[in-house]
Amino acid sequence: ILIAGCKQSSPSIRTAKQISVSEAAVVSAHPEASLIGADILRRGGNAIDAAIAVQFALAVCYPVAGNIGGGGFMVARMNDGDVFALDFRETAPAAAHRDMYLDSIGNPVRDLSLKGHLAVGVPGTVDGMIRSFEKLSKLKDWKLLVEPSVRLAKEGFQITDKQARRLNKYSKNIKELNNEVSAYTTDHTWKKGDLLIQEDLSRVLETIRDNKREGFYSSWVADSLVNEMKVNGGLISYEDLRDYKSVWREEIRCNYRGYEIISMSPPSSGGIILCQLLQMVEDFDLNKMGFHSPDHIHLFAECERRAYADRSKHLGDSDFYPVPQEQLLDSSYNRSRISNFDPEKTTPSNSVSWGGIKESEETTHFSIIDQEGNVVSLTTTLNTAYGSKVLVDGAGFFLNNEMDDFSVKPGTPNYFGMVGQEANKIEANKRMLSSMTPTIVLKDNLPVIVTGTPGGSTIITSVFQTITNIIDFEMDAATATNACRFHHQWLPDQIYLEEDCLDSITIHTLKDIGHQTKVRSPIGKVETIVINPGGKIEAAGDRRGDDAASGF
Repeated sequence: ILIAGCKQSSPSIRTAKQISVSEAAVVSAHPEASLIGADILRRGGNAIDAAIAVQFALAVCYPVAGNIGGGGFMVARMNDGDVFALDFRETAPAAAHRDMYLDSIGNPVRDLSLKGHLAVGVPGTVDGMIRSFEKLSKLKDWKLLVEPSVRLAKEGFQITDKQARRLNKYSKNIKELNNEVSAYTTDHTWKKGDLLIQEDLSRVLETIRDNKREGFYSSWVADSLVNEMKVNGGLISYEDLRDYKSVWREEIRCNYRGYEIISMSPPSSGGIILCQLLQMVEDFDLNKMGFHSPDHIHLFAECERRAYADRSKHLGDSDFYPVPQEQLLDSSYNRSRISNFDPEKTTPSNSVSWGGIKESEETTHFSIIDQEGNVVSLTTTLNTAYGSKVLVDGAGFFLNNEMDDFSVKPGTPNYFGMVGQEANKIEANKRMLSSMTPTIVLKDNLPVIVTGTPGGSTIITSVFQTITNIIDFEMDAATATNACRFHHQWLPDQIYLEEDCLDSITIHTLKDIGHQTKVRSPIGKVETIVINPGGKIEAAGDRRGDDAASGF
């Protein structure tokens, strides 16, 4: 879907799984969104303009995770060196409280924080895009950025085979929670090439296009959302919508082998845990170990179990809890965390606790670089597939189930098996802890890598592996993005492996030194841009999804 009226002399836009271009690139979870973003860049917009257009496009063409009913994080670096980190994470409604998902004897009620209206946090995406536009847009034409998504929703687009299978898989859950007639509550069996038209969503996007923030938080759209809550036992009120504000945060920075890492700060755990992992492995020669050798896998798993133990104890919304950020980012602390590493055997997770400090899978990501060298890394989510499965009646968009990212009960795992403590307990207006890790890597003060991924608890380890694939194992963007991935998160005590990821000899070696392994579904959908010396841009969309790169 391209915006009409471009000059004949404009550079032609390329779209493919991987591209090599000279000026600008967008890589996202869906070809339609990547094309829209690239066309905004071709029209003279900057990376922020393209990010806004891509975000709204994904709300249409990637409904499983792209959203206006969820939230996320953005890290941007402008060509003058200024860095901006925007938190547009959802918040707990004002009526939320610590024990809201527990039964009369204090045990979590199954699925209460995952399905239905009580699982929904206050959406932040629209406010985040408005804040980005007001502060950093070059075009200063809001309607131009939203209009392609209005048209995409109204005219429809052909769904992919993966989308058809996903819609069919979740149709029963969606129909159970939604009585209204919509494209998603039909008895139709979806197949590749079907046209998905979303008229209700197009009206919402038109209202946002014409009224900006008020078009979502205080218009008929707000009426529809609040009524949806009132009728079905949800908590979000007009006051929650009115009071929601995205927040400009100080970014997380650390160094790794002469590169500068820039990532997201709390309430995302991504930047801190990524830096901890990089600092833990920096004293080891990864290239000499060999890619995906038993030594490589063992070291990474041991680092990950220690970092995720720290995440469990120390990380939450820094507006509500004193996150010991300075200590967690101290390289000497992280070296001490791995100082008892034994190359010959594992450290069982039940003997690994958090360090002594004194003081969600259906997400989506996109990466962008424009002609002027501005870069954006943005991760956004509904949490699980189609979020809470709740569609706002008459508005056609899915609402998140991000409340499950809180510690429903300290010490009890969430959907992704993540165990949290007091730092991430439910409190009114608090932001739930996230693993989203939008990341930019600099070399000699210039961007060289822009990356990120969905994947719940696996997000951080996927970004960690992608960065080390490029820096330590000298892979190009496509190879680093598509390489097989693995994951350890402290609890449960096992290494998750993608199917056919490691050979049998490597797996047996890992088991011999004490690791438990488990094969699981694909891990993440990484979107990577690499800027090579001389300025050539490589952009790669992950083989695991419909992801596509577009640029010129």
